[in-house]
Amino acid sequence: MCCGGCAKCLGGTLIPLAVLCTLANILLFFPGGEVETSDHISDEVWYFGGILGSGVLMVFPALVFLGLKNNDCCGCCGNEGCGKRFAMFTSVIFAAVGVVGAGYSFVVSAVAMNRGPKCQVANSTWLYPFENGEYLTNHKLWEDCTFPESIVPWNLTLFSLLLIMSGAQLVLCGIQVINGLLGTLCGDCKCGCCGGDGAV
Repeated sequence: MCCGGCAKCLGGTLIPLAVLCTLANILLFFPGGEVETSDHISDEVWYFGGILGSGVLMVFPALVFLGLKNNDCCGCCGNEGCGKRFAMFTSVIFAAVGVVGAGYSFVVSAVAMNRGPKCQVANSTWLYPFENGEYLTNHKLWEDCTFPESIVPWNLTLFSLLLIMSGAQLVLCGIQVINGLLGTLCGDCKCGCCGGDGAV
């Protein structure tokens, strides 16, 4: 597969992941499926890891990757190969943006899972009843959250999905960094460095 074709495949995978991450982050604004006031929502939800990091910031590199297959950047002094190399180099920059966005979402999700959700406890106050992620292995502690109902599995499931999907985005953008560098050095298919020996 040529570098441009590989990038197009990566871009096509990033788009649905970005949409799913955005939806997961939106659902986190409704703890346990309930509508709550802003001060009853976990702080990490307001960091918009899924909406900004794995969502908005991921759309730009995805669109760039999708357009690389047929983009010669108008050629370069009449040399189409030079234009393709420049386009591939540009994709490396956008892939780096994707790495930053996905990395941000990954870290926010990991911190949120370790901290646990904000919920109402027995004395009717709202706080973070868990420390250092001990609730992840001791499910009896989940009973400390009296409201919203099922808030612990709700938050844990959605942040786990964000962690997995942002991790996948990190890998895909990392692949494009390597793919883009190879395309910059060798051209789109020239040299056979991306699995093809076809002409640029």
